[in-house]
Amino acid sequence: MRVVIVTESFPPDVNGVAHCALQTARHLVDRGHVPVVVAPATAGDAPDDAAPCPVVRVPSLPLPGYPQVRVALPSRRVAAAIAEHRADLVHLASPFVLGVRGMAAAARLGLPAVAVYQTDLAGYARTYMGAGEAAAWRRIRSVHAAADLTLAPSGAALRDLEAHGIPRVRLWPRGVDTERFRPDRRDETLRRALAPDGELIVGYVGRLAPEKQVELLGGACALPGVRVVVVGDGPSRPGLEQSLPGAVFLGRRTGDELGRIFASLDVFVHTGPFETFCQTVQEAMASGVPVVAPAVGGPLDLVAHRHTGLLVPPRDADAVRDAVSALAAGPGLRAAYGAAGRAMVEGRTWAAVGDQLIGHYADVLAGRRTAVAA
Repeated sequence: MRVVIVTESFPPDVNGVAHCALQTARHLVDRGHVPVVVAPATAGDAPDDAAPCPVVRVPSLPLPGYPQVRVALPSRRVAAAIAEHRADLVHLASPFVLGVRGMAAAARLGLPAVAVYQTDLAGYARTYMGAGEAAAWRRIRSVHAAADLTLAPSGAALRDLEAHGIPRVRLWPRGVDTERFRPDRRDETLRRALAPDGELIVGYVGRLAPEKQVELLGGACALPGVRVVVVGDGPSRPGLEQSLPGAVFLGRRTGDELGRIFASLDVFVHTGPFETFCQTVQEAMASGVPVVAPAVGGPLDLVAHRHTGLLVPPRDADAVRDAVSALAAGPGLRAAYGAAGRAMVEGRTWAAVGDQLIGHYADVLAGRRTAVAA
């Protein structure tokens, strides 16, 4: 199968869309398929030597106020790449700007398109603009309604899409690297460096941006015997360094180093209420770490309340603090939740969900053949 993956982000970018697109390309290659990736150009034109397949870069500009995110500019390279690859199918990863062009090109060439819903654009519109939610949903609907199939990463996302009139939606979750993220990567030397007085280590991993609401960790920072560790970067970092006194900011970390950090936490807290999935929650669970997360969106599918962690009301700093306090007081509870979390995600490898994706592709191609025959 020849597949063109049109993605709004790709490594060296560090975010859920980029990581999922990379894992998708890797799995297709591993299974003997032939993918090509189309993505925005990176700052400084970083080489794609580590990519598992050819990458076509489209000119882009940094998003105003958030230079870590780049937005593709109009370009004929998208349609040219799809045509030159002689694609059987076009995969649109979180389509919004570049994906719209990919969808249009697929339609002109008569090719099926699978659109992966991954970003809560309506939530972002509320956060950054204070309005625009309805316009965001119109944009989402116009793109996804043209796809042969839309894949939602969680039950909450699927219900949201269907409630807003998106047709042909099926569930496709995300995988987790259970080798990189595992309990035995816990590093006592790292723990002593982060918490020299033996504090309980409470971690957050992700972008430092307004929609993530990391400031909700303020109450946890004030708990006695707790050290908050923040991993990631973004435009909110300067403000968070002021509002989270005593927290350790490690900046962006990746690879095996990130695996050691996850496993060295005692509690993982995710604060953002706009997650369609929440990969870092799954990585914490794979690392054997109990999770605190908002009871909304993707975490509802991932965290079994009072079994693998605690779900709290979204945007509630007091609830976050109280959940951390309860776990801090119960080492046995932390151990039980962490072990249950690891057991729950052991079968959710990228290979397993990659095979599910190929099954979705096969269904779409079969549906096109049936339509042509009719």
